[in-house]
Amino acid sequence: MPTDLTQAAADVRAGHQRAQAALEEAAARGATPANRHGFVRRFDAQAQATARAIDLLRAAGAPLPPLAGLAVSVKDLFDVAGYPTTAASRSLRDAEPAAHDCPAVARLRAAGAALVGHTNLSEFAFSGVGINPHHGTPANPATAALDAQARIPGGSTSGGAVSVASGAAWAALGSDTGGSIRIPAALQGLVGFKSTARLVPTEGAIPLSTTLDTACAITRSVRDAVLLHEVLAARRVAPDPRPLSAWRLAVPRTVMLDALEPVVAAAFERTLATLRTAGARIEDMALPVLADGAALHRGGGLSAAESWAWHRHRLTAREADYDPRVALRIRRGEAISAADYIDLLNERRAWIARTDAALLGIDALLSPTVPTVAPRIQPLIDSDEAFFAANTLLLRNPSLVNLLDGCALSLPCHLEGDWPVGLMVWAPALADDRVLGVALAIERALQGDG
Repeated sequence: MPTDLTQAAADVRAGHQRAQAALEEAAARGATPANRHGFVRRFDAQAQATARAIDLLRAAGAPLPPLAGLAVSVKDLFDVAGYPTTAASRSLRDAEPAAHDCPAVARLRAAGAALVGHTNLSEFAFSGVGINPHHGTPANPATAALDAQARIPGGSTSGGAVSVASGAAWAALGSDTGGSIRIPAALQGLVGFKSTARLVPTEGAIPLSTTLDTACAITRSVRDAVLLHEVLAARRVAPDPRPLSAWRLAVPRTVMLDALEPVVAAAFERTLATLRTAGARIEDMALPVLADGAALHRGGGLSAAESWAWHRHRLTAREADYDPRVALRIRRGEAISAADYIDLLNERRAWIARTDAALLGIDALLSPTVPTVAPRIQPLIDSDEAFFAANTLLLRNPSLVNLLDGCALSLPCHLEGDWPVGLMVWAPALADDRVLGVALAIERALQGDG
């Protein structure tokens, strides 16, 4: 089986694989127990039509679009023509089918993606854990061989990550408001790229935070992340080809390394040692300004204020149809006044300016994506205290990048057979090509390719 979408697309273009055959294989994997609770609804007829069209183009000798009829899943936040969008919530069970694809989906379709279905998520994208009481919680397929008890997939793009990790899709369209792409990627040994938010339109997607939401993708490799970003952002990426030794990299010691599980700490330190051996210049930074970012979460922060604005009428009428933990977090926004909200926006703007100034001259920063490996599902279902503690811990590192309006990529940094651990490469806004260039160099070094 090809290692990633880039290779699979090359195989289709070369005639080594038919798009329809690749789709059939993905559909078979989507029907296995590994994808139980992974999909909210399937788009099989649409996907099959796309794959057939690609095979006809190939037979006619015509050039193929970049995604070559390969399976891509869509988080159930994004409008797909002909299907309802329900955010994996019972409160939207009577939603009408979308009349049009949202821009992100339209760009995937135009690039030849065979859209295979809407994937499950934390209801309304409200948590980094991935538990959903309405549609069930998909188990983490990457930890199944390490623990007989099911572990969380990470959220909120839980089903999307499972679709990629299990082989039911080559990539997954999702969203990242505080880590919802990078967290499940890290916990499942995948790649998740959160671009600068403004680069990909979020129209036609159910919002969590209109300020922080980012439409982006989970993939199997960094080069796939480059490809999917080019499609979603409708722009050409020009990753800097410099070797690792040419980059100035830094490890912030404030916040990002607090309370690391031993497995995560060991994988992170081993990765830094490997990169230094490969020539990377990595310095430590205190970066105390990161601690100030936590204050911007008071009262639930921007996510609570902006989600309350969107949900307030529906929540009042249909609160019994909400996950109680989600309703609780949305209602935190009820106490945030318009003046408080404006203050939050101004404080964030000032914090971004201070942080950007502190990072001048640094090409990219390296941190553990999350400080823990995937916890078991059942204890987090049983205990609100355990759930919210895990959620806070999972969101801590990646959410600071969202507050910074930055860009970040999580890639696997664990050894084969170990618990999945993610390395986060990150930088301020509009440094996307630089982050992707650094991530490509790091991926090569970790794979022993120099």
